[in-house]
Amino acid sequence: MTSVRSAAGTAIPSIRAAVVRSKREAIRRELDSCQMLAGIWCHGLNMKQLQSLRGSLPSGTKLLVAKNSLVEKAIEGTKWEQLKPCAKGMNAWLFVRSDEIPPAIKPYRDFQKDWKLALNDFTGAVYEGKLYGPDDFQALETMPTRMESYRFLLGCLQTPAVSLLGLLQMKKEQEGAADVAAADSLKEQEGAGVEAPDSAKE
Repeated sequence: MTSVRSAAGTAIPSIRAAVVRSKREAIRRELDSCQMLAGIWCHGLNMKQLQSLRGSLPSGTKLLVAKNSLVEKAIEGTKWEQLKPCAKGMNAWLFVRSDEIPPAIKPYRDFQKDWKLALNDFTGAVYEGKLYGPDDFQALETMPTRMESYRFLLGCLQTPAVSLLGLLQMKKEQEGAADVAAADSLKEQEGAGVEAPDSAKE
């Protein structure tokens, strides 16, 4: 007959395994719609600071504090696997579901300045299949937002259209000036008693 202690002893590992599996699946769900995943070294940050940071993030951006081993297992075999070398030490993970990357990074930069946390920097990120190390974040922070890209694209489309309209307007003005000159010439000829050519009469 199995004792209560041995039954509890065998149940606890299976419960732990279920909890780990559940957490790993939660991370995978976050990754499904993710555009960028970034690691943040969070050593020494307290709950108040983390809550303050979470509150400042834009919608579509989520900060999770998770064990590196869980994240490593969750990203295994995915496009995020390149981030494994960054899963060292104490990390928080920034899941960005929007393609608006600079506005997603800015709240953490502001948080760093406010709390004077120069050492608590990004450990790395994967965006569009490329791994960005801590020194590469300037490229992510300065990339154009969606609205800036739309403005640039509209400007590119608008410039040829404006040039074409200018050419058409100039041609129309030239044709109008030629018509006025022909009409003036016709009046002068009629005033002088010269019969206008058949083409001018039409």
